Amino acid sequence: MFRSAITRPLFAAARPALARNVARPAIATRQYHEKVISHYERPRNVGSLPKNDIDVGTGLVGAPACGDVMKLQIRVDENGVISEVKFKTFGCGSAIASSSYMTERVKGLTLEEAGRIKNTEIAKELCLPPVKLHCSMLAEDAIQSAIRDYRSKRQKIGPNMVNVAQAGVEASSPAAQSA
Repeated sequence: MFRSAITRPLFAAARPALARNVARPAIATRQYHEKVISHYERPRNVGSLPKNDIDVGTGLVGAPACGDVMKLQIRVDENGVISEVKFKTFGCGSAIASSSYMTERVKGLTLEEAGRIKNTEIAKELCLPPVKLHCSMLAEDAIQSAIRDYRSKRQKIGPNMVNVAQAGVEASSPAAQSA
């Protein structure tokens, strides 16, 4: 537990010197794997993307049992490849690590490839204990939700509607200027 890493030196100083030299039996404590600690202490891709952009999909999911909330956003390029990913998570270290890992994992993937990522892969990569598997499920649900949101936005752009982002690119092309 993260709290024990902070409080341990404080309590050690309060113990008598003899007590520190006595061999203590091994106590089973819940420890976080170094990968979780790395993502927790230095989360990757934290932030937000403009949710109303047509090329951005937003997934917002939560776990009522523990109160964790995860927002994951993807930006998809014209080839259907995830070019940018951001997240904001309010929750435990495992939830933050799962979000951070997911952002690194999906960048550069197509929507189909990203949609195939399962929570078991996340849990295995981060070495999450069984009690924290719900955190990896949140990350899987968040990417699925972001993909659904992106596809929903794209469906709303009918054949007669103009995609403003692409219209600006097309208007500045040499073919558009010669017409």
